[in-house]
Amino acid sequence: MREPLRAAVTGDPTPTPERAPFVLVVNRTLVPVSARVELVALGGRPGVLNRHFADVDTFAPILDLPDAEVYAVLDVERGEEFCGVRPADAAVTIADRGRTPITMDEGLCLLHASPGALEKNKCFHTAASRGTDKRVPALWISKNAPTLGWCWEHNHHTWLGVASAGARVAA
Repeated sequence: MREPLRAAVTGDPTPTPERAPFVLVVNRTLVPVSARVELVALGGRPGVLNRHFADVDTFAPILDLPDAEVYAVLDVERGEEFCGVRPADAAVTIADRGRTPITMDEGLCLLHASPGALEKNKCFHTAASRGTDKRVPALWISKNAPTLGWCWEHNHHTWLGVASAGARVAA
């Protein structure tokens, strides 16, 4: 582990379904989201891009990310406490805690590092990636496969939380 990452990660680096101490993220300029989805798997089933999300690669991060081909997102929480909460409302609580929502890229990399982070009724929005409308990307399970799709910003779902991170550092 490089020094900035080593200094940032304290305690046990083993991920749990609810939390990952760190996740290495490959910049979207190297691997676009549309190509990355099928690389995640759940029970041997490859990830699927929802058929209503053909414009996935037009969505971009709405926050500043490290200027690096690979960076680390630290203290990632799946956010199941926000199941049943509108993403817009959850974002306020997340910000009040000094955290930020995660991007689609970060969510997919989380599933590479910790496939168990996606569980039935414990799936999550990746609210730090947005397009030009009110859609919020989310990762869920459909037909026993991880699925990247979207939901409307002001809708709430009992099975979708809002994942967040404590910090990001260049790796």
